[in-house]
Amino acid sequence: MNLPRILDFARNILQTAVNDGDVVVDATVGNGHDTLFLTKLVGSNGYVYGFDIQDAAIIKTNRRLETEELNKRITLFQTGHEQLLKMIPIQDHQKITGAIFNLGYLPKGDKSIVTKPDTTISAVEQLLTVMPKGGTIVLVVYHGHPEGMDERDALLQYVKNLDQENVHVLQYGFINQKNNPPFILALEKK
Repeated sequence: MNLPRILDFARNILQTAVNDGDVVVDATVGNGHDTLFLTKLVGSNGYVYGFDIQDAAIIKTNRRLETEELNKRITLFQTGHEQLLKMIPIQDHQKITGAIFNLGYLPKGDKSIVTKPDTTISAVEQLLTVMPKGGTIVLVVYHGHPEGMDERDALLQYVKNLDQENVHVLQYGFINQKNNPPFILALEKK
């Protein structure tokens, strides 16, 4: 396939926005795949802040990072991403150039624990207030469950109303696949 798959496209976007030495946010650490990717992206001079409400996600991510010996440049918080500006030191706020959210539930985890539109939108709004020009937020929207559909609808309404003078918004996804395929919302601060 010549068209990038969803997660590959998400990572490509972040690779263009994030440089060595930057600060980034993994707003839903899950199993730690994006946390590991981001850590390599920011290099030895950068820093990653990760968030997840589930103890299982924090444990899995810590294990993944320990094998890579990278956790000196990472802080994980077992709290919701809506707390990000309270948790990230203020001196790093203006340095945040990238963030990723994988919405829905933890793969192979408790499917009753899902991301919520109000907390996700709050986190996005916080990031947009502190990110420098060119700062990029990638939301991978998994909407194949009832709560995911609600979150999808709220997010689409929210991003459609963002002022185009302040934020570019891109939607990317395959529209002829079965079972509500995930799609990306990418926001770039102008």
